[in-house]
Amino acid sequence: MSSQIPPTGYAILGLLSVQPNLSGYDLRKAVQQSVGFFWGESYGQIYPALQRLTAQRLIAPAKTKPAARGRQEYLITEAGRTRLREWLALPFHNDPPRNEFALKLFFGHEAAPGVTLAHVRDVQERNRRMLETLEGIEASVPKDGPPNPNLPYWLLTLSLGKALTKAALEWGEGAMTMLAKQEAADRTTSKGKGRSKEK
Repeated sequence: MSSQIPPTGYAILGLLSVQPNLSGYDLRKAVQQSVGFFWGESYGQIYPALQRLTAQRLIAPAKTKPAARGRQEYLITEAGRTRLREWLALPFHNDPPRNEFALKLFFGHEAAPGVTLAHVRDVQERNRRMLETLEGIEASVPKDGPPNPNLPYWLLTLSLGKALTKAALEWGEGAMTMLAKQEAADRTTSKGKGRSKEK
């Protein structure tokens, strides 16, 4: 039975399959500029994962001149590529999300007036910025040049991100309308209770 690889290891194998001769620092940047939009990766896990993948001979130190500041570069081995392809063929499973916004929304009845609406406005602004970022990435994709076999899959991932973000923005508009009506109704109810107490 093959030894286990942590999820970080598969991200590294995938990135090295796209571009060899990357150092740990390069991989950190690559995560931030690509899979980091949908795959939360702890930078503190990259270097231990590199050591583990090297020990398993799934990656190897590149036989190149030392990178800037003596950083070691790596490339994926044939064994690593085989392991990556085996992993890609397995059924995927997403870890249960931990979404603090959704948790606060769920318990929003206990929040002070205006708090939940402010949270929704905040997430709307974040999603608008995310959509602008994704559209900027899409616009920067070169229309000409040598074909890149990875590009169709990158564009599919990008279109998924755009579709989910647009859906979230549409949800947010409806949520703000509903919350504004709910808070208005709550204020009316509170005033009614106040008048009944005065009587």
